Amino acid sequence: MTSSWIPTIKRTAATVFTAAAVLVSGCSSPETSDTTSLNSYKYEQELNIIDDNYRNYYQIFVGSFCDSSGDGIGDLNGIREKLDYLKDLGVDVLWLNPIYQSPNVDNGYDISDYRDIMTDFGTMADFDTLLADVHAHGLKLIMDLVVNHSSDQHPWFIESRSSRDNPKRDYYIWKDPAPDGGAPNNWRSCFSGSAWKYDEKTGQYYLHLFAEGQPDLNWENPEVRDQVFDMMNFWFQKGIDGFRMDVISMISKAGYADGPLCADGLYGDYTDQCTNGPRVHEYLQEMNRRVLSHYDCMTVGENANVNPELACLYAGEDRHELNMVFQFELMDVDGGESRKWEPEHPWKLTDIKKIQTRWQTGLDGKAWNSLYWNNHDQPRVVSRFGCTKDEESRVRSAKMLAVCLYLMQGTPYIYQGEELGMTNKHFDSIDPINDVMTRNAYFEKTQRCGESVADFMKAANYISREHTRTPMHWDDTANAGFTTGTPWIPLNPNYPQINAAKQVGDPDSVYSFYRRLLALRKSDKTFVYGHYALLLPDDEEIYAYTRTLNDEQILVVCNFTDHDVPCPLLNDWQNAELLICNYNTPGTPGSLRPFEAVVYRK
Repeated sequence: MTSSWIPTIKRTAATVFTAAAVLVSGCSSPETSDTTSLNSYKYEQELNIIDDNYRNYYQIFVGSFCDSSGDGIGDLNGIREKLDYLKDLGVDVLWLNPIYQSPNVDNGYDISDYRDIMTDFGTMADFDTLLADVHAHGLKLIMDLVVNHSSDQHPWFIESRSSRDNPKRDYYIWKDPAPDGGAPNNWRSCFSGSAWKYDEKTGQYYLHLFAEGQPDLNWENPEVRDQVFDMMNFWFQKGIDGFRMDVISMISKAGYADGPLCADGLYGDYTDQCTNGPRVHEYLQEMNRRVLSHYDCMTVGENANVNPELACLYAGEDRHELNMVFQFELMDVDGGESRKWEPEHPWKLTDIKKIQTRWQTGLDGKAWNSLYWNNHDQPRVVSRFGCTKDEESRVRSAKMLAVCLYLMQGTPYIYQGEELGMTNKHFDSIDPINDVMTRNAYFEKTQRCGESVADFMKAANYISREHTRTPMHWDDTANAGFTTGTPWIPLNPNYPQINAAKQVGDPDSVYSFYRRLLALRKSDKTFVYGHYALLLPDDEEIYAYTRTLNDEQILVVCNFTDHDVPCPLLNDWQNAELLICNYNTPGTPGSLRPFEAVVYRK
């Protein structure tokens, strides 16, 4: 099948919020007095006013969500067909992965035209209709803002590489070769190989922290910032409700010296010089001043290499930058980037507790957490942190994981199919994998580092981004109801057992549990603003915490194992109100069943 949506394989590489949203810019600390409103955050059911922190988000990887045309690629009209499903689930905001024109070296994160829709997804008229329908359903829509880099097929870059004296040369980061004629420094790209590409015509290298087809923009150039801000205004004026900002903490570079060698000794690490750079907050405050402050919108930044202290600089209530950030500490608990492609990925529950507790307490009253288990860059959560050895374990652990994370303080981000308990797909070889990151790593690890193919594929079947890019499972008909054509990427063969049609009407399904859980989160302001306190910090089997606001306390207890475990702290809550549990029958007092999750209020 010929399509621009199928990624190119490079083997060497406003509408304003309605009355339902009284605040979306910045963060505020919760009040502890019953007689005082929650600052500018107000929860007044009698007026049907629910602030943005109550909202649940849903991420859509458009090409794999729903195909309305039969060409095998998900599209904008396919999303329209499923708006009732999303509304019924209980989500409030849809986040679309990039839908702009792109040659698809990196599934749309290499943009060639920021003001047009990818042909495979539809037209601008289709987008306008989708946006209107989203709003008619009482939902909001945010888009992916990818401005650390563009495509090498963007007109800016085509001009930039045409000659050293072109007016747009300084739109990108060009450097002379090193004295030996090689790359300007030793940096490794995030997608393996050198972060520099030599241009024969002009005799210089350009920086690409990701794929070769994704040259980094030069934010030091005020014309670049002007262009970005003007483009953002274009989409806000169409009526979108905000942006998720791709690798936004990387737009300011601190320098271009060699980085410390990576573990394999092939390249150096760019992290210290390319994340949280010296002008990043200046740039974001300028963005807020010139664009964001003029709209009632929300923003979330993908912020590599941040801790809670740095997150408060990006998303603090008085910083005038972003509303919240995505952090990666939780996603790195089983190894992080340095061990990403190793065959074994052990993790400990106590480490998850330490990470989440640090973020829950570090941001409380200062900034706002984002809560996610998986996304387009991370594998399926039930395969990673749950259990898929049998159907009961898959269902129980999927529900438990949702309870554990999404009842913490912060905004839940549900990734498509997560609400069904979709699992990783098994790949026998690299051949069917499209993802540029996985393919480039395969080349580097097996051919340059001598790693066995078997070990690499074991890692890929655990951690590859490809797992969450397989098509959504709508029903048990051919191609899971995703398309009437040939899917652009192979489906997970377990779709007859795991699909939306099977689960929507089943009160015991993962979908129905997510629906109840998301509604529960909105039902009590303690779930939103309550203070978090960790219990049993050294327990390797149970994650337990409380949420407290004023005189109300909620207990969340989750068993991360496939066996019964004693939990004496439950004895003190036997007379409390049971709010939700992933079992339908009472268990043994003071004990938890396999993957059991219980929530009490008193």
